[in-house]
Amino acid sequence: MKNLVIVESPAKSKTIEKYLGSEYKVVSSKGHIRDLATTGKEGLGVDVDNDFAPTYKISKDKKDVVKELTKDVEECDFVYLATDPDREGEAISWHLAQVLELPLDKNNRIVFNEITKNAVTEALKNPREIDMNLVKSQETRRILDRVIGFKLSKLLQKKIHSKSAGRVQSIALRMICDREKEVEAFVPEEYWTIKAKLKGDLEANLTKIDGAKAEIKNEEEANKILEACDKKLELVVISEKAKNRSSYLPFITSTLQQEASTKLGYSAKRTMSVAQGLYEGVKLKDETVGLITYMRSDSTRLSKEFVAAAFDKIEKEYGQEYKGVYRVKNDENTQDAHEAIRPTYLTNDPESVKPYLTSEQYKVYKLIYCRALASLMADAKTKTTAYSFKSNNLGFTSSGTVVTFDGFLKVYKDYDSSKDVTLPSLKVGDKIDVKEINKEQHFTEGPSRFTEAKLIKALEEEGVGRPSTYASIIETIIWRNYVELKRASESSKTKYFFPTDQGKLTDQKLKEYFSSIINVKYTAQMEEGLDEIADGKKESVAYLRKFYDELTPLVLDAYEKMEVIPYEKVGEPCPECGGDLLIRFGRFGKFISCSNFPKCKYTSALNAKDKEKPEEVGKNCPECGNPLVKRKSRFGTYFVGCSTYPKCNYMETLDGEKIEPKFKRYAKKDSKSTKKTTKKTTKKATTKKTKKKTEE
Repeated sequence: MKNLVIVESPAKSKTIEKYLGSEYKVVSSKGHIRDLATTGKEGLGVDVDNDFAPTYKISKDKKDVVKELTKDVEECDFVYLATDPDREGEAISWHLAQVLELPLDKNNRIVFNEITKNAVTEALKNPREIDMNLVKSQETRRILDRVIGFKLSKLLQKKIHSKSAGRVQSIALRMICDREKEVEAFVPEEYWTIKAKLKGDLEANLTKIDGAKAEIKNEEEANKILEACDKKLELVVISEKAKNRSSYLPFITSTLQQEASTKLGYSAKRTMSVAQGLYEGVKLKDETVGLITYMRSDSTRLSKEFVAAAFDKIEKEYGQEYKGVYRVKNDENTQDAHEAIRPTYLTNDPESVKPYLTSEQYKVYKLIYCRALASLMADAKTKTTAYSFKSNNLGFTSSGTVVTFDGFLKVYKDYDSSKDVTLPSLKVGDKIDVKEINKEQHFTEGPSRFTEAKLIKALEEEGVGRPSTYASIIETIIWRNYVELKRASESSKTKYFFPTDQGKLTDQKLKEYFSSIINVKYTAQMEEGLDEIADGKKESVAYLRKFYDELTPLVLDAYEKMEVIPYEKVGEPCPECGGDLLIRFGRFGKFISCSNFPKCKYTSALNAKDKEKPEEVGKNCPECGNPLVKRKSRFGTYFVGCSTYPKCNYMETLDGEKIEPKFKRYAKKDSKSTKKTTKKTTKKATTKKTKKKTEE
């Protein structure tokens, strides 16, 4: 008989089973096995009149999983629940215990922050009971989300045809819509700058006029300054200033998502998916090992063992002067359940494991590795030199900064955008020839729209949601067609959030009828309440009752007063039933549907005249020679493709990078898997042949 260990992920189960040997069987629940039912009052799956008692139902796609787990439990002596070390993981363990009839008063819950042999075996030595406070906090969050989601979503679907509303997604939408209003309301103001080019590629900017800050409002003022400037500038002051640049703290979930977005161009969802694989385990040369600690964390804490190993590595590889200090900076919202995101073993440096990783895994792992090591290294030291010049009543400044000691940048330089700017050697009193002096017109820039990284940062700063939920929040508001993530112009490489008309309408109605509960402050306070439930300081039923009693009259008022916005009619009858054809919103934008849906399921795309027409880009297709055109995909993004499609399926990005058609990518994938299968079959056949010969 064996001990059974239940984890969430199949990949994780394979890694752990290799560590534990024949006495243990490790299986996976494949995530949550059950969720709130959709029965009872308003389909909430929650009895609001009976202390919000939830009704749970095993998910359809998990019935076979539960059957297998039940069989495994019957065949084993003892069951360990080893789901993820957070509230969600604790709740999954509790659901497993309930469904599989495991005792709640036994030490059968184990947790580990990294999937390494030492961490797993140590966890088995220290089992504990399921933490019911954590379970209650997760359950309360789930009930809150169900109540808000169902009540508001049904209302919005009926009144304005929006797909959904949620406790945190509505705040993210609010932030994007409010920022868009600021952008639209901003009135740019004209201003001018003057720059002098001196000998030796030295440039000096006009900073002072008559001793005051230079402010040039129009071209006429700029021309007067150009006339007043001598052909030589006199150096009057040289100032030098030394500065220290502290290393960055190790990653938490939100900062990893932000840095991967700005430095690697990865979405939050993509980053978390790659990090999940690194955490669950990668097959290296001799073993399978989790390369990073748990990637859902909001604490910058590092273990004593890691800090000691890092200091030792820094001293041996870079020298004593590169050793820094260990710093922790957690805000009041931090749960501090486990460490910052770091490599499990510093011996697994990025270059040594690169052959075993995909390109994405290598980039994310290197980013995490370098950040964790750099966080324990010494400050970088810089020296800034500034030259102040004068010409009549005009003051010009030129400055340059050089790194005098690289410190943590020794490791983190690939992710640092600063560059050395060295000034030529000059002394006070020198008169420098002006080779050229230019004026340049500018306009003040208004507030910038949110990038994915900036939105995550804003949500985190406001205490809204939890870092582990940001990727799904962003995915939801894009999926619901409330916002688009796109470039502001063809030349821009950065993508920004733009609210759609439906997104603006949704936010407007939520503001109009639910401003008292759908706001940043209230949502942040809800998170604090959930934290207090997790700490055993607050009772969940009273917490839910207070919120429910605040929400219910607002919903009733909105049903009574919110106007119904009718669908736009196409003006043609349905070809299948004769009903009116309407323009509806779907996952990929607008489409035509019958007014008698769901009885009549007729749908069609909008007429070509309502779609964006392809534009020629001034280049010819490299495969067939016909003109290339810019098209809009069904996801709302733009690409360049051959004008003769589908005859020729050549495609490329707006930057000119070739895109492989999906059928070719699948063909390659199938080809690879066929080769692998053939290789395995050949290997088996050869082994059998050899075995037969040996027997003979």
